[in-house]
Amino acid sequence: MKIAPLAEVKDHFSAYIDESREGPVVITRNGRPVAMLIAIEDEDDLDSLLLVHNPRFLQLLEEARQRVRVTGGVPLAEFRRRLESSPDTEASQA
Repeated sequence: MKIAPLAEVKDHFSAYIDESREGPVVITRNGRPVAMLIAIEDEDDLDSLLLVHNPRFLQLLEEARQRVRVTGGVPLAEFRRRLESSPDTEASQA
């Protein structure tokens, strides 16, 4: 991980984008971290980054975790049964 001042990043932005492929670049202003430059290698990376910063997704995830804590979740055999009988699975097997 590299740490760089904002003025330096602004002057050499393209080089810092290239450098972010090696690891995150933390950008500072007046010595304090204010942003991070992270390379996006493929669309899955982009989707993951967008989801992890989406308040609605995080809320849904926490609600699901709470349900699992309360109910114990779904046994693996039941999960597989539901997955195999889902309309999406049937359509993909056709």
